[in-house]
Amino acid sequence: MNVAPLKKAIHDKAKALEIDVITLNFSGGSDEGYLEVELEPKHDHNFANEIEEWAWSVYDYSGAGDGSDYGDTITYDLENKEVTTSEYYMVREDNENDPEELEIAEE
Repeated sequence: MNVAPLKKAIHDKAKALEIDVITLNFSGGSDEGYLEVELEPKHDHNFANEIEEWAWSVYDYSGAGDGSDYGDTITYDLENKEVTTSEYYMVREDNENDPEELEIAEE
């Protein structure tokens, strides 16, 4: 996932509120995208909503998929002036068992 620059107004407000880290946790897989915003230290829910609104405006995250969970995390570290990303996806893994004798039940 390509990282969008953090909007200056959000950066300045976060610094004023003494927020050090903003984390965007995107998830999808079942044709719907989700986003959870985390602030460190935890802060006003209204500010998290403001960040969420901005994030949806700059990130195209549809959540489309085959039903397998996946996600992307973007962490804006304001204190260290760094951005990190990570991603995950769940893969179906079938484990075949040894065959068993077929039993037929009489009615």
